[in-house]
Amino acid sequence: MTWGLYGSYVLFVLLVLAVPGPDTAVVLKSSLAGGTRGGVLASVGIGAGNLTQGVAAALGLSALITRSEPVFLTLRWAGAAYLCYLGVRALIGAWRGDYRALEPAQASGGRYWRQGLLCNLTNPKVLVFYVSMLPQFLSPSFSVGEALLLAGTVATMATLWQLVLVFFVHRVRAWLGKRKVRRALDGVTGTALVGFGAALAFDN
Repeated sequence: MTWGLYGSYVLFVLLVLAVPGPDTAVVLKSSLAGGTRGGVLASVGIGAGNLTQGVAAALGLSALITRSEPVFLTLRWAGAAYLCYLGVRALIGAWRGDYRALEPAQASGGRYWRQGLLCNLTNPKVLVFYVSMLPQFLSPSFSVGEALLLAGTVATMATLWQLVLVFFVHRVRAWLGKRKVRRALDGVTGTALVGFGAALAFDN
């Protein structure tokens, strides 16, 4: 693999990351509920999920999963259910409008990490991305090390991008902390998560 091909891969990943998806919604939700710490932990959890799926793809395991229809469908429905669960919780929070129990000081950090990890691991589209795109940037005589490099690049870039989002939320936190704004954002992120879950469930 040449540096020029690797540069093209990095550019492609940047374009993919620019499109908001379930991971973005979870990071925003966690940043609102758990402050900077919650957002960072969710980002790290998503990064761990990305790295796990990337390594699995590099070793050929993801291809086996995507070719096994029962396993793939189970993963797909589990991911859809989890996204809808997170979305409904956000919508309930927006409807109630009482955020005293969700202050960062009282929140469990591990919860945000798990939410990020599970959101990524139960999204079969991430598997499909790795299985379908990694071979496009590898030569027929590629080494496992090159495949791992591409997988690690996605995980690293995705985590850095999500940390940028966390920093943005932190910068405007005073405005986001207003009850009306917070309720509106929870409503938007909740609706987005439910929408992502529904799309994942019924996408052919």
